[in-house]
Amino acid sequence: MPGSQSSISTSSRYAGGQSLQALRMVAVCVSSVILAMGLTWILQRLFGKPNVDHEGLYFPPAFAFSTLILFSGSASLSKALSHVKREQQKPFRKWLLASLVLGSLFIGVQCYALWSLFPTERTYESASVGVTAFVLCLATLHAIHFFVATMFLSLIVIRSWSDRYDHEYFWGVRACFWFWHFLGVVWIAILAVIAIAI
Repeated sequence: MPGSQSSISTSSRYAGGQSLQALRMVAVCVSSVILAMGLTWILQRLFGKPNVDHEGLYFPPAFAFSTLILFSGSASLSKALSHVKREQQKPFRKWLLASLVLGSLFIGVQCYALWSLFPTERTYESASVGVTAFVLCLATLHAIHFFVATMFLSLIVIRSWSDRYDHEYFWGVRACFWFWHFLGVVWIAILAVIAIAI
């Protein structure tokens, strides 16, 4: 049956391309996680755990630095979106990759900041109640959501290398853009909670 033979070869050809994209996405995601965890490890070795004289919540300086990284990533993703709308593929891919690197840096700095918030000695009560536990929970949930956003951005980067997006079709880039901006607004709200709690 010649008709079924051609449909098998056509589907296997497309399946091979999808498999390659999936492998590339896994490689980019793993590289992103390695970059983030490597940065966390370096920051732990360079700065260690901050010595805090008082009990309770304090504002780690790493939160300020991660906020700058978050806004820089937001700006680079905005530039990527504007370039794809004008069919400028090379700068579009460059700014997408910059956003991905900034997302990995954000996760790395955020993990260090969360680690520095954990008290060295804590009781059962201090671990389950109080403002520090609440802020740790909020910031950790934000970091997990940002990790998901970075995985989504990895998929967008891989698809951009396959010429998936152009001035007519860039829905995935726009969705990633809005997700990143939403997480930025949530992060500002978390910083406001920290400022009130301190």
